[in-house]
Order: sequence, then structure tokens, then C-alpha cells
Amino acid sequence: MDYTYKYPRPAVTADCAVMTNEPLPKVLLIQRGAEPYKGAWAFPGGFMNMDETTEECAIRELEEETGLKVATVHQIGAYSKVDRDPRGRTITVAYLAIIDSPEEVKGQDDAANAAWFDLTDLPHLAFDHYDIIKDAAAVYARYVKIPE
Repeated sequence: MDYTYKYPRPAVTADCAVMTNEPLPKVLLIQRGAEPYKGAWAFPGGFMNMDETTEECAIRELEEETGLKVATVHQIGAYSKVDRDPRGRTITVAYLAIIDSPEEVKGQDDAANAAWFDLTDLPHLAFDHYDIIKDAAAVYARYVKIPE
């Protein structure tokens, strides 16, 4: 059955922050191959398909854009600033994956490049991904035992 709604509906995306379990964690970013923010760095992510959860979307987009496969992700949060995406009203649910060390990645699909960056030396990030990385670091600290 088809439904029509009198209220506009936002698009939903999912992003996947991948961090390494090392004394100085590294973060996986993709360089955007298309507008908006073409050439800027961002977390792997994209629009959710109608037949998947946001978790499945984050895992799928990560593999499509970098070749990296993960099985488990932890929700960081939902980001819904009205102007967060210049293409239109978009809400993203961000996830964190933790892996032992950097694995080989390659920019694929709509990602021009994929690379690992030290958490303390990040390039300019697209969208509201500075907010997401700040929150990702807090979630990371809950799952990884940080030596004293």
C-alpha cells in the first residue's frame, strides 16, 4: 500500500568512524569525489536504502567506499542540524568501528581516496564531522582500555 504524507520527510544517512586500538589512535577518512565538499575529507557514509537499518547502511557504505569490512559498530549518535547538508534536510546516524591497527584501504565508489590519519592531526572535515569525531572519541574511550 502506498502512503502519502502532508509533512515533508528528511533524508537519512549513516556515517562510520573507524578508529584503531593503538596508543595514538588513527581514524579512517575518505576524500569526497563529488559535491558537496568535493576534495574535503569525511567519514565513509551515505544514504540509507529503504530495506536496511542505519547500522547496515554504515557497514555497507564503509565497505563500498574503502573496501574495509567490519562486523560490529557502536552508535555514536544522531546529527540533525537543519543546515548540516547543503543538498537538503538530512539526518545522519553515526557509528564507530574499532579495529586493532590500520588495514589497507582504497577510495572506491564516490570516494576519491581513503586514508588513515592520526586522531590529533586531522585534515579539514566536511559537513559536521568535527562534531562527530569529538563524540566518536568519547564513545571510543568507553570501549577501549586506555593505559594510565
